[in-house]
Amino acid sequence: MVLAEISALKKELTNQVIILGHHYQQDDIIRFADVIGDSLYLSQQAAKTDRPYVLFCGVHFMAEAADMLTADFQKVILPDLNAGCSMADMARRADVEVCWQSIQSVTSKKIIPITYINCAAELKAFVGEHEGCICTSSNAKKIISWALSQGEKLLFFPDQHLGRITCYELGIKLEEMIVYDPNKKNGGVTKEEIAKAKVILWYGYCSVHQGFSAEQIAFMRQTHPGIKIAVHSECNFEVVSQADVHGSTSLIIDAIKAAPSGTTFAVGTEVNLVNRLAKKFTDKTILSLSPYQCICSTMYRVRPRWLLASLRAIKENKPINVITVEKNIKDMANIALNRMLKLS
Repeated sequence: MVLAEISALKKELTNQVIILGHHYQQDDIIRFADVIGDSLYLSQQAAKTDRPYVLFCGVHFMAEAADMLTADFQKVILPDLNAGCSMADMARRADVEVCWQSIQSVTSKKIIPITYINCAAELKAFVGEHEGCICTSSNAKKIISWALSQGEKLLFFPDQHLGRITCYELGIKLEEMIVYDPNKKNGGVTKEEIAKAKVILWYGYCSVHQGFSAEQIAFMRQTHPGIKIAVHSECNFEVVSQADVHGSTSLIIDAIKAAPSGTTFAVGTEVNLVNRLAKKFTDKTILSLSPYQCICSTMYRVRPRWLLASLRAIKENKPINVITVEKNIKDMANIALNRMLKLS
């Protein structure tokens, strides 16, 4: 009944609503998506439509980004307001401000802040205010290279793993990087360590990609000789270092698509996408790197019944769960976002 009503309302509201589905969504949501993709791509597609309602089947920071890019007459809706992101929640503006002040108090060197796009709008605004930039997993190398050309130190948040592997591949030694943990006194680092470090990484991580390990890679290579390992760059340094392919979701998809028929892949990312890839590329064997169900539990909060409730509310001209970024935050965040788009 729920799926049938969603289908009927989607057809009825086709000129008013665009439904965006992130790669990690469950199939019962993806089946209704007009556009499927990564978070930034979806927001950019929303900005290209003239439909007044953007139903973003993703998580909160993604809907915020869509609101930043869409026109004033458009409303961005998140079917379940509880669909957040554990990584984004690990970096709060107040804590980043404390970290920023701590760094500045011990060095006169110019610091460039870079935030991964997986964060709240107020952190995007922070980097906009401080001559910094936003990055994605696709353009992290390009953005960090730019940052290091602009300043002498880098503050990267909220994902330590993406920051670490990207900086390492750009030639920065691991011993030149430190991790600032906001849950510890003084971030768990000394003034001397801050002064010496070239890169300060925030203690943040993706709960899904944290679940993949080097032991899993070793097991797959032992049990499936010749297997290719493809993982997201949000995985830890040891995992990414041992993979054949690492990068964004789109890069992983493209790598699998381009591989010869008969290739076997173990993929280290969210299981809904892995299962979908296995169904799509039937000429290849595609397995999850982990034996466990690596589900993005917050993304999974967007259930068909909440999508239906959002569509019903739009039909009644009483939209619910509208995501609105305050103008002052939006303006500063867009400085950083536009800088990223220009550099990319």
